[in-house]
Amino acid sequence: QVQLVESGGGLVQAGGSLRLSCAASGRTFSSYYMGWFRQAPGKEREFVAAINWSGGSTYYANSVKGRFAISSDNTKNTVYLQMNVLKPEDTAVYYCAASRAVTPNRSWYDYWGQGTQVTVSS
Repeated sequence: QVQLVESGGGLVQAGGSLRLSCAASGRTFSSYYMGWFRQAPGKEREFVAAINWSGGSTYYANSVKGRFAISSDNTKNTVYLQMNVLKPEDTAVYYCAASRAVTPNRSWYDYWGQGTQVTVSS
């Protein structure tokens, strides 16, 4: 079993930045790969970024490439999502998830956090 707890969401103006954190715990969390997804009202949950715990492999959705950066800190069992140049269309609930691979495929993710709200005002 893997437990994931997100934090760091909030309200920010367009062009601003936020950093989300995902604290992982559980007996086997280090064997999983970590990803971020987001879900806006009335829309499907979509992939944002993924990483392995060593940080050597990352994957981004085209919509955030160049603006967002995913990273991991093994000493703190925490994955981060640094979000820069935020746009109103980035407004969503952001979820951390654990997967069997570095993949954008939602079906591969076995564990999910509760989500953290990010709101970008124009």
